[in-house]
Amino acid sequence: MQRELGSLPLAPALRARLVAAGFQTAQELLETGPCGLSKEIGISKEEALEALQVVRQECHGDAARTAGGSGATRKCTALELLEEEQAQGFIITFCSALDNILGGGVQLTKITEICGAPGVGKTQLCMQLAVDVQIPECFGGVAGEAVFIDTEGSFMVDRVVDIATACVQHCQLIAEAHQEEDHLKALETFTLESILSHIYYFRCRDYIELLAQVYLLPDFLSEHSKVRLVVVDGIAFPFRHDFEDLSLRTRLLNGLAQQLIIIANDHKSAVVLTNQMTTRIGQSQSTLVPALASVSVN
Repeated sequence: MQRELGSLPLAPALRARLVAAGFQTAQELLETGPCGLSKEIGISKEEALEALQVVRQECHGDAARTAGGSGATRKCTALELLEEEQAQGFIITFCSALDNILGGGVQLTKITEICGAPGVGKTQLCMQLAVDVQIPECFGGVAGEAVFIDTEGSFMVDRVVDIATACVQHCQLIAEAHQEEDHLKALETFTLESILSHIYYFRCRDYIELLAQVYLLPDFLSEHSKVRLVVVDGIAFPFRHDFEDLSLRTRLLNGLAQQLIIIANDHKSAVVLTNQMTTRIGQSQSTLVPALASVSVN
């Protein structure tokens, strides 16, 4: 069922522009996209993205209520929620110390934010996870695929080749030690070429491209159902400069965070964000905190 434009929680002035431009349903807006909507009704790309985020979230809520049956709220106990969460898999790293810190690995359906000063290895860890998510199930992995969204241009394919080669060799050593048929069979397809071909890379050079990419990501994930990891390397970087309207920035960041939460839950994927650190000056001391702390969605 298509949602009528008049039932959407949009500003009256914006709704009037949309009606004047001939839009009648939410589906028509979503199909137009942010750039097309900006041109159609004469608003900025930022305002178009914000409006489309509201529309998508409303439509997602409608779909969830429909799936629940007659709009009924889903009822469950805390024990059921715990069991459901424990049933979700983990992306293991083959580093026992790191896996133990993370409670078994990077958990699916959750958002993990990695913060640190430049050069500590945030991007390296994300590239490692993009390989590790593809580890076959018989070796303890989830046999998935990865989406890597790069805002800082730090992705290095040569380094990914090194990581993937080492991962394959490690699995080969495990297979040789155990001599189990499922291990040997899995290694036939777990190759360097296979790993590289299942890391989907997107380069976003500003916050508009980042918002648009995340906004369009559910459609991509529907077509690539094996994706179990979404990395945004440098979540705050595009928002730190050339932003005069700070309230708009906050709204866009909140919408981005909500969209990533929806992606993690709907597609049973782990979402991993990296963030730089900035200095917060206090009265008596200064401390390092994540940049634009409002994007923190741990």
